[in-house]
Amino acid sequence: MADKRDYYEVLEIQKGASEDEIKKAYRKMAKKYHPDLNPGDKEAEAKFKEVGEAYEVLSDPDKRARYDQYGFAGVDPNFGAGAGAGGGFGFDGGFDVGDIFSSIFGGMGGFGGFGGQSRNPNAPRRGSDIQANLTLTFEEAAKGCKKTVDIQRIEVCPECAGSGAAKGTTTQSCPDCGGKGTVTSTQRTILGTMQSQRPCPRCGGKGQIIPTPCQKCKGTGRIRRPTKVDVDIPAGIDDRQTLSIRGEGNKGSNGGGAGDLRVSVNVRSHPYFERDGYNVWYEMNVSFADAALGAEVKVPTLDGNVMYTIPAGTQPGTVFKLRDRGIPVLNGRGKGDQLVRVNIEVPKRLTERQKELLRAFEAELNPGKPGGGRPDEKPGGIFGKKKK
Repeated sequence: MADKRDYYEVLEIQKGASEDEIKKAYRKMAKKYHPDLNPGDKEAEAKFKEVGEAYEVLSDPDKRARYDQYGFAGVDPNFGAGAGAGGGFGFDGGFDVGDIFSSIFGGMGGFGGFGGQSRNPNAPRRGSDIQANLTLTFEEAAKGCKKTVDIQRIEVCPECAGSGAAKGTTTQSCPDCGGKGTVTSTQRTILGTMQSQRPCPRCGGKGQIIPTPCQKCKGTGRIRRPTKVDVDIPAGIDDRQTLSIRGEGNKGSNGGGAGDLRVSVNVRSHPYFERDGYNVWYEMNVSFADAALGAEVKVPTLDGNVMYTIPAGTQPGTVFKLRDRGIPVLNGRGKGDQLVRVNIEVPKRLTERQKELLRAFEAELNPGKPGGGRPDEKPGGIFGKKKK
């Protein structure tokens, strides 16, 4: 990590930069070092990759927080791998906060006692959802793609097949409750003898105990382990949208279904294009001569370069529309358009010969007044009236 530059330094921003400042800095630096603008320049190519890596971390709130606290180690793929379940506790097997409270308090209501009916510990329970983050390029989000995400997921223990008992052993009926899951207590009161039922404290209301727990899952029947999930990214997805992958979350218990995998999408900015709904904006620079005379120009799009003929007399700020060259409608039909805004390039350095030619052109275009211009024309030079 010693040869890597600080990500804030790479994007030339301060540590407390806002999200918009990060995006603007990325677009500026990515455009500066883009391979299309620096063909064959290995140093520019390396810097372009460095800029992309910095933006991927700093544009993700979770990764940025880890980077700010731990540096490069905080965004290493193996960061926290030894923490076990939950990323901060040294448990070997999976656990559920609900299981802990259920075993301690027994549902707070007893089975038929005061407070109503508690949840049956043997009833099927759906697994919880898992949250993951995924960073896409502008093109990947626009066109759709396939990605693989790495997650930590609670699954059925393969050693005991979910029973919680060590291999070669079985669960047994709880001797305290006789397998019923409840125990009855009797209490004398001024109103007479009262009986109440509550979950068996020994088996937690399950009616079964595990004399020899499985060593791999510590008797829980479930373990947390890393896995990879393939995700189909639909064309047209936008920044900060979330995909829900059904059944790819934590596995359920007692025959319950699995939770979902929720993937939050982060889309990188593009050096040239800017998204506006399903439309794409592109700023195109043309010379004064091409704008005045008209010309056939090459316009980059998400589907490759296309040729477009700009008419003679095109003015600065004119917007042309390339139909169906935008972003596909998410989970729908059709595509947006590409909107091309024309900027007139004014040369900054002219030779004396070029200056003389321009003065002659101005005088011929606008004769009859100092500096050129028709007698009946308002001041404004070759560009005409000043726009409001």
